[in-house]
Amino acid sequence: MRHNKKFNHLGRTASHRAAMLSNMAISLIMHKRITTTLAKAKALKKYVEPLITKSKEDTTNSRRVVFSYLQDKHAITELFTVISQKVGDRPGGYTRIIKTGFRASDAAPMCFIELVDFDENMAKTAKKAKRTRRSSKKSAPAAEAPAEEVAETAAPAAEEAQE
Repeated sequence: MRHNKKFNHLGRTASHRAAMLSNMAISLIMHKRITTTLAKAKALKKYVEPLITKSKEDTTNSRRVVFSYLQDKHAITELFTVISQKVGDRPGGYTRIIKTGFRASDAAPMCFIELVDFDENMAKTAKKAKRTRRSSKKSAPAAEAPAEEVAETAAPAAEEAQE
């Protein structure tokens, strides 16, 4: 019986799947964003988020546990120094999956997966004020007034230049 076996095998053997997820996790840690298929991104999210949680506590044991999954000293250093500092106060949800469409060759759903606190573009757009119709109506007459003043001040300057 196959009770409670909901893991996506991704069409690979166990060793191939472990190696692939380890390599993808290293790439995500080093580059902060990678493009992949949706199924692989979902599997990677389940793989890498516990490692990031483990990196919040910088002990020898936690480093050894994470190293047993990743096997890359540079990625471990990056994870325990830079990433753990940024996500220290976040209780979870360290990654974000954004769908980008379908691959041209086989129509596989593509997406990119990124570390949440490292995307500067999303942080900038989140701080923008929400525009409503009321605010645009109030600002429209105010925007017209300075344009009229500029036109009035430019006209006498042009007349003086002709004299």
